[in-house]
Amino acid sequence: MIQHHNIQENLVPAALVQKTIELKQGTLSSSGALVVNTGKFTGRSPKDRYIVEDEITTSTVDWGDINIPITDDAYQDLLKKMEDYIGGLDEIYSRDSYACASNKYRLYVKVYTEYPWQNMFAHNMFLRLTEEELKTFKADWRILAFPGVLADPQVHGTRQENFSIINFKEKTILIGGTAYTGEIKKGIFSVLNFVLPQERKVLSMHCSANVGAKSDTALFFGLSGTGKTTLSNDPDRRLIGDDEHGWSTSNIYNLEGGCYAKTIDLSESKEPQIYKAIKFGAMLENIGFREDGVTPNYEDTTITQNTRVSYPIYHIDNIMYNSRGDIPKNIFFLTCDAFGVLPPISKLTKEQAMYHFLSGYTAKIAGTEEGITEPQATFSACFGAPFLPLHPTAYADLLGQKLEEGIVTGDGKINVWLVNTGWTGGQYGDGNRIELSYTRAMIKAALTGELNKVEYRNDNMFNLTIPQSCPDVPNAILNPRDTWRNVEEYDVMSNKLADLFNENFKNFATKADAGLATAGPQIV
Repeated sequence: MIQHHNIQENLVPAALVQKTIELKQGTLSSSGALVVNTGKFTGRSPKDRYIVEDEITTSTVDWGDINIPITDDAYQDLLKKMEDYIGGLDEIYSRDSYACASNKYRLYVKVYTEYPWQNMFAHNMFLRLTEEELKTFKADWRILAFPGVLADPQVHGTRQENFSIINFKEKTILIGGTAYTGEIKKGIFSVLNFVLPQERKVLSMHCSANVGAKSDTALFFGLSGTGKTTLSNDPDRRLIGDDEHGWSTSNIYNLEGGCYAKTIDLSESKEPQIYKAIKFGAMLENIGFREDGVTPNYEDTTITQNTRVSYPIYHIDNIMYNSRGDIPKNIFFLTCDAFGVLPPISKLTKEQAMYHFLSGYTAKIAGTEEGITEPQATFSACFGAPFLPLHPTAYADLLGQKLEEGIVTGDGKINVWLVNTGWTGGQYGDGNRIELSYTRAMIKAALTGELNKVEYRNDNMFNLTIPQSCPDVPNAILNPRDTWRNVEEYDVMSNKLADLFNENFKNFATKADAGLATAGPQIV
């Protein structure tokens, strides 16, 4: 328990906005949203995220470049340093909240912050308690986020002065040297990714989720740039959440109480729900302004490409107010394939779903760096590798179990789809980006069951099952090989991507089920 003579507890957003402005730490935008600058760090620093190695974690955590061990002595020293630092501040801010929108799986979280706007982020992103619930609040976990506390790499064994440390024994997260608020959000997500699968047999997932008029739940997995936010924000479906969910034996539920959306190139026409959610109570990070100094310029990347907004989920009109849905009927793995060789949509078996879940593939387009002229493949296990304390196969195995258990659709299984939102007719620079209207039509056809009525063909290279027709989509684009002018060039690029998949899967081969390797690409 943190001791301080002036703890500002559970302030309402208006009070936190006022405090921020009084301290000259932020301003109001033309829409009423609070605007802050997170300082030196405008994104997470995954190489400076540590887990205390102790009797709980030593044999369970998948240690390596993602899960970096730190000693309990170093943690205790930094905790003492943080407590001393807190004692010298005029005031600090605390927030009582919880994660997991399921009464059975709630995780109560107490957040202490140095700045009022950090506390506002916690208000927006965690689930909010009622006045009655606050009276009996007892924290399961606590987060201490104080940017003014710096580590000494020579003393603490850290890489540099900033740090985020998870201690599963003390159920505490320490964040110092960085004011980037995403460290708070992803710290608890990492905790849930450790606790839920092991203790609760709940699959924790880095995905968005929505519900249709017939109470049919859909999940959308995808790395940055694949269209996860765009495709899950559907005016005809209610949003459960945009980023983190749990899959229990009975339902899907949001792990959060808000959204943390990218705002780069945001416009009302492209993302109307997010755009309208940026009002009083929302908090913009690291954006630029138009000439008037108050109107956000979402095209401005002067500070960072990673401009963000946090807002409570009730800022979105079309939501599931209990933040829960039934077992999913459809799951979409979104990939932006800049190689231009994956089909726009294909149907996966259970084993293929587990394989592509482990792969977590997308491709980044060739950038401005000299010498880079081809797409760059990116693999992130379970579409969220930086937040997985356990070995990725633990989550893939649990996904397989959930798919076997989820007898919900008319054909006796949950449908899993691989959707390419990237290129067709050639790789990036030669082919064309698949039209968003076509991708929406394919997803709609999957959701309505229309794709269960069509004929399919097999793709020998990627071992995928491809529909031969889809309502409102030209048949000509469904088979990617047919869209290339030079099929020999397609075969070369297809083999190249298949090799990359197979090479990446070697990371899991020793722990993954032997049958999964055959679910991936087969070089022909």
